[in-house]
Amino acid sequence: MKRVIVIVLILAPFLVEAQSKKKVSYAKGTVFGFWGYNRTGYTKSNMRFVGAGYDFTLQGAQASDNPEKFSFDSYFNISKITIPQFNARVGYYFKDHWALSIGYDHMKYIFKDGNQVKLSGTINPGIDTVTNLSGTYSGADFTTDRETFHYENSDGLNYLRIELTRTDQWVKLGRKDWFAISSNVGVSAGGLLTFNDFTFAGQKDVRTISMSGYGLSLHTGVRFEFFKHVFLQSNLNGGLQHVLKAKNRPNDPTAYTRHAYGYFEFNTVLGFLFYIRGKNACDSCPVW
Repeated sequence: MKRVIVIVLILAPFLVEAQSKKKVSYAKGTVFGFWGYNRTGYTKSNMRFVGAGYDFTLQGAQASDNPEKFSFDSYFNISKITIPQFNARVGYYFKDHWALSIGYDHMKYIFKDGNQVKLSGTINPGIDTVTNLSGTYSGADFTTDRETFHYENSDGLNYLRIELTRTDQWVKLGRKDWFAISSNVGVSAGGLLTFNDFTFAGQKDVRTISMSGYGLSLHTGVRFEFFKHVFLQSNLNGGLQHVLKAKNRPNDPTAYTRHAYGYFEFNTVLGFLFYIRGKNACDSCPVW
């Protein structure tokens, strides 16, 4: 009998471990990824435009995003899914509750037509023969016209970022925890890859590409998990983006746009959970 008791005491920790440890989405060893779509809003900014013969700022400039009109072809055709404003990300839980991820938010920034702004700076004579802007300005009222002045990132204001995320699970349902609800809170930093279209002084250039600045942001979201491997998640993000030098003329290295603005983004994504470690958490470990 004593031998049986000794054997049980020796094997008990291993038996408890085998029965109590199981896959949990927030535990160390979990890999995740997702794909989804977003809507974005921007604060006003003071946009500075520099080039050969001009250096001026438009104060109080407004912009909007540019969501693709919904259709199954636009959003679910594999050859077109990168056209709408999308979010893509992969990450790894390096510690229980804590994950690092990389990815990017593909947003769009469209300078609003009919922007009522204040114009300050200098435009040399003969530069703009279309709207006849010429001379030095100091807070002059100016309303833009898309045909003669326009700026946008319709092919992408891409926020390439790394995120540190804290995940907590609040609800589990079902005999095998087939459904769960978790919260995510994170901080991010990264660079801005811009595809710029610019119309000014009778010249229109499109898709001028540059790494143009950086972003800092906060992220929060709710994750609905199904069968421990699939999830649907909604996120609310916001922060600061600082465009230091967005090239806007492909043949003029001196031409660029600079501005800073706040942004907020709402997105919904579909993702997966993959467990590198077969047993990666202990929900009911005994307390001695």
